[in-house]
Order: sequence, then structure tokens, then C-alpha cells
Amino acid sequence: MNLRYGRAAQWIAAVMLAGGIVAAQTAYTPKFPGDPARSDSEAAALGYMRTVLRAEKLYKRKNNHFATSLAELVHTGSFTRRMVNPDRGDYTVGFRAHKDKDTFELTMTPKQEDPQHRSFYADEDGVIHANEEGPADEKSPVVK
Repeated sequence: MNLRYGRAAQWIAAVMLAGGIVAAQTAYTPKFPGDPARSDSEAAALGYMRTVLRAEKLYKRKNNHFATSLAELVHTGSFTRRMVNPDRGDYTVGFRAHKDKDTFELTMTPKQEDPQHRSFYADEDGVIHANEEGPADEKSPVVK
């Protein structure tokens, strides 16, 4: 009976070791110095947000107001027609414009919340905020 438990313990240890090796292989590699992302999905979400924020800034410079939809940003900066689609892989885009105030809100909501999929928020000030426990807003910590 002791032999059976010994083999079971060895098998469990081998499975745990293999799991640790797989986890180590999937660790996130930063895309640039100071990259705040925790995963490839977050890096893509943050890259999308930076592209939208840059396009909004250029759009306002040209039109004296912010775009009221993502579709209006097409061909502004590097914002493409494909980017209007709110399905961004592991994230869903939220965009809301306030025409009367000339402001907007941009959110990236993960389809699955976990430490590698925080939610993000930005508005016309261009500062990106993150929250790992629910939807991000202007009060959430700033992404460094």
C-alpha cells in the first residue's frame, strides 16, 4: 500500500512540475521598456486604446471637436475601418460620446476577468486607467 501512495505522490509531483513549466513558458514578455501590460491580450487592448486616443486628438485638431463615433475616426491617424468592430479578441470596446460637452469615454472590457485581463478606461484627457476587480472608470488607478 505504501508503494501505491509513493507512486501517486510522484505522479502528482510530476504533474505539478509540468504545470509550472507550462506556466513559465507562457509568461508575458513586455513589448517595450515600461510596458504596463500583464499579458498579450492586455498589450493589444492598450495598443488599441492608444490608437483611438491618438486618432481622437488628430480628429479634434482638424475638426475642432471630438468624433462622436468610432466610424468617424476611420482614416484618422492609423485608425482603420476594421477597428470600428467592438470585438477585439479577449476584449470588447465601449465608446460613448457626449456631443453637448465635446467629450468621450473609451472602455476595454475583458470577456474574462482575471489578473491578466484588467478592464481599461480613458476619456478625452488621454489618461488610461485600469481596474482588475471590475469596470474601470476615471477613479481607477492610472496605467503607468
